[in-house]
Amino acid sequence: MRPFIALLVCGPLLAACNTTDPLQPIPGSITYGGQPHMKLTQSPPGTRIAHRFTNQWGQDIYETYILQPDRSLKLVSREEVTPL
Repeated sequence: MRPFIALLVCGPLLAACNTTDPLQPIPGSITYGGQPHMKLTQSPPGTRIAHRFTNQWGQDIYETYILQPDRSLKLVSREEVTPL
């Protein structure tokens, strides 16, 4: 009976965890509106690419991409840069 109660308590908490959802591009991202038309042919797959821009609300955003074997870019992290 105790495992069932633990499942009832922990089940909704675990269901709320959504760590597999990839980051979605926002306006200003390199991949917003699809992959870029240029192909990064000089960089080897696995290269980290940094991109810094200002979003529509004036916040500085720092994104990191990884170059995939098919030469597409995968968005792996996004941070809001706060001024000092």
